[in-house]
Amino acid sequence: MPDGLSLVNELKFLSPEERRFLSQIQSRTYSNIFGLVERFINVEILELSRDHLLADQVALEGLVRFCDEELKHQELFRRLERLSAEQMPPGYTFPHDPNEVAKLVLGKSSWSVLALTCHIELFTQLHYKQSIEPDTELSELFRDVFLFHWREESQHAIMDELEWKRIDSAMTPQERDKAVNDLIELVAAVDGLLQAQAVLDADYFLKNCGREFSKEQSKAVQDGVLRAYRWQYIVSGVKDPRFTDILTGLITNEQAKRVTTALAPLM
Repeated sequence: MPDGLSLVNELKFLSPEERRFLSQIQSRTYSNIFGLVERFINVEILELSRDHLLADQVALEGLVRFCDEELKHQELFRRLERLSAEQMPPGYTFPHDPNEVAKLVLGKSSWSVLALTCHIELFTQLHYKQSIEPDTELSELFRDVFLFHWREESQHAIMDELEWKRIDSAMTPQERDKAVNDLIELVAAVDGLLQAQAVLDADYFLKNCGREFSKEQSKAVQDGVLRAYRWQYIVSGVKDPRFTDILTGLITNEQAKRVTTALAPLM
């Protein structure tokens, strides 16, 4: 995992080998989280494609290809997990059920799901271009996986934006206001998942690192992993000007303030 995403260099008391191991744990979770979110993304896009069945056939083709690629990505990340499990010590856990997460997310408005999806697929591109591509010390397999993932996600982000704006254009102000609340709740749910996984990953690291850490150091590891995960999955996307421009172009100043207030503790 590149240092710009893992933030392991902030943990000065870790040796280079320990930082590498912690970064490898994060890369395993990074792949698993992408595999998880692509479950609900695929279902949402499939549902939206129905709007185009007897209408815009170019849009229908694009969304069908989108779904095909997301199914492929899910299998890709399942394979990465199997490879990681073969090489890393036993005890790593990622207990989040993709179907249960999808049910929770898809219970919200399409507007908010598309907002979250667009956010994810935009930060995917930032991660690759700013951190993964320039880091020549990364595993070649890791770099290749996220090169091809980036190429397809860059197209998906365009379709996310088009569908998000299409759905928005048919909404009343009251429906949009509720959708903004839905988006805030989805971000909170994402953060809850990250908090839980940060505890699991930090504990796995501490148990398999080969030496004892003080109570303060153990807490610093857990805090550092959570800070990295919030950066990876929330903050980096929120700070992307393209996402900010789309979102603020659809909502009022008051709604934007509500989003900013909700995000403040995570930033």
